[in-house]
Amino acid sequence: MPLCQRVGVYVDAENVRYNGGYQMRYDVLRRFAARENGILQRLNTYISYDSERAREDPEYAKKSRGYQQMVRDFGWKITVKYVRRYTDEAGNISMKANADLDMAVDAMLQAEKLDQVILVTGDGDFLQVVEALQNRGCRVELIGFKNVSRALQQEVDAFWPGFLIPDLLPVSYEPRNEWGKSGSCVRGVCTKWFPDKGYGFLRFIQDISPDLWITDPREPASPYVSVFCHANEVAEDVTEDMLMNRETILEFYLNESDQKDNGLVANNVRLAFNISR
Repeated sequence: MPLCQRVGVYVDAENVRYNGGYQMRYDVLRRFAARENGILQRLNTYISYDSERAREDPEYAKKSRGYQQMVRDFGWKITVKYVRRYTDEAGNISMKANADLDMAVDAMLQAEKLDQVILVTGDGDFLQVVEALQNRGCRVELIGFKNVSRALQQEVDAFWPGFLIPDLLPVSYEPRNEWGKSGSCVRGVCTKWFPDKGYGFLRFIQDISPDLWITDPREPASPYVSVFCHANEVAEDVTEDMLMNRETILEFYLNESDQKDNGLVANNVRLAFNISR
């Protein structure tokens, strides 16, 4: 029997929050990290806290404490990064709560007890950290939302756009959304588009699976599902060039096909985000 992989997850919470990952679900992230039945050795997240604001705003303090407790209840270790204020010569005040150094040091120190590291960030400053972790024998994966460093995407062993992971980021206007079921809203990419015929095919991940490497939906073990899409269902601001770019993430509704048994068609197809930078 093969040994279970020891997994460490490190979340740059501020980078995620400011780059499209606001409301990311830590319970889903935990399930994704354990999708290959690995041992979750480290679950670390680095969250900012403005103590000055908390003194003046009891509601902020209450919500922050409640949120942190919820994340802890899911089994995460929280490193609180206190916001610092800096005043320049012109009297302008800037605020920083940078977690890069703490996150990098923790990952490097803990790497000897890990087989796989998942970084949740888009910050290109982690490029050398990725190289160092790989040189120590760790497989390094990356989850990011918007503004993800291109160099970082290319350096890691696998990059997963957070928008595509089922339920990792809730669909804000569909609070009871059941991802993947007929009538639900999902996010995916266009895999084939025929401009002259006015239709194509989209693809989304049905569920979190250890077989995410089986990207062909025709394979029985594949967690990916192919969806027919007619050009009439595509929003006007989504160009053909965008559709034919696998980095363009689309948001759309699923409905059962009238033409094909167990087939799905996409409705109300619109641009979610383009994650590259």
